[in-house]
Amino acid sequence: MSPSRTCSWLVPLILSILLACTANGDHLKVGYYDKTCPDLQQIVHSVMASRVDADQSMAPAVLRLFFHDCFVDGCDGSVLLDGTPFSESEKDATPNANSLRGFDVIDEIKSYAERACPATVSCADILALASRDAVALLGGPTWKVQLGRKDSRGANRTGAEYGLPAPNSTLAELIDLFKQYDLDARDMAALSGAHTIGTARCHHYRNRVYGYNGEGGADIDPSFAELRRQTCQSAYDAPAPFDEQTPMRFDNAYYRDLVARRGLLTSDQALYGCGGLLDHLVEMYSTDGEAFAKDFARAMVKMGKIPPPPEMQVEVRLSCSKINW
Repeated sequence: MSPSRTCSWLVPLILSILLACTANGDHLKVGYYDKTCPDLQQIVHSVMASRVDADQSMAPAVLRLFFHDCFVDGCDGSVLLDGTPFSESEKDATPNANSLRGFDVIDEIKSYAERACPATVSCADILALASRDAVALLGGPTWKVQLGRKDSRGANRTGAEYGLPAPNSTLAELIDLFKQYDLDARDMAALSGAHTIGTARCHHYRNRVYGYNGEGGADIDPSFAELRRQTCQSAYDAPAPFDEQTPMRFDNAYYRDLVARRGLLTSDQALYGCGGLLDHLVEMYSTDGEAFAKDFARAMVKMGKIPPPPEMQVEVRLSCSKINW
């Protein structure tokens, strides 16, 4: 075998050994790539701007990817991994299958990042940056993203099956779930505002708009329930916007919908109507968009710091959809 051919197969192996390490969530910092990949943020923004300009729905799709990544074993890029004959994929879990989108956007960003600074930028960090730009490109706030995440060397399909907020989650279930990640009620109320953009399919909101009597429950505006029943009947599993007022603008209209009992999902409306702090926050956000934007940005930084389990083996993947070998 010639020296050149020997090197060609050794390089990926050496990179894999050098990049693999144990998870550590305490080292994140703004400017992590300032010296090693100074053009990273420009690369991410350029691709995101182009893709969102072509299809605005890519913004909520990428934002949802980040949420579904962080709520399963921390923000480790595990949601991006394809399945193999030897490992399952979070993409195939019930909440994600035929639902999550935007993987090609992250892959495109990664390809440019690899050209600019090979084997340097994790897919988890790319997803964190892309989700920030997704919000900003639709008129929402921006924030400084702390970086330095590593990519997991495996996925957790079981965690994706049972560890994500469900469309029919009760308030108590939501509070308990967010608490597991050191996210308090205010964080939960603000992060739920991500539903100010994007859509949900009929099977996610059917129970809310039909209820037990076919007309919806007491916590839903009857005219809204009828509107969404018509949506369900218009096509198989028809999508409806979370925010019917400005579905592709990142603003506080989502909270005005909750106050009016026009939240799309059971888990959306659960935030309002029980009294106490959450009602106060929803009412405040519904009238004060700046307060919502500030709290949302702060909560996104906090959620982005959810670390992988300490024992998890991590690396900087060379391709976001598969581990290094």
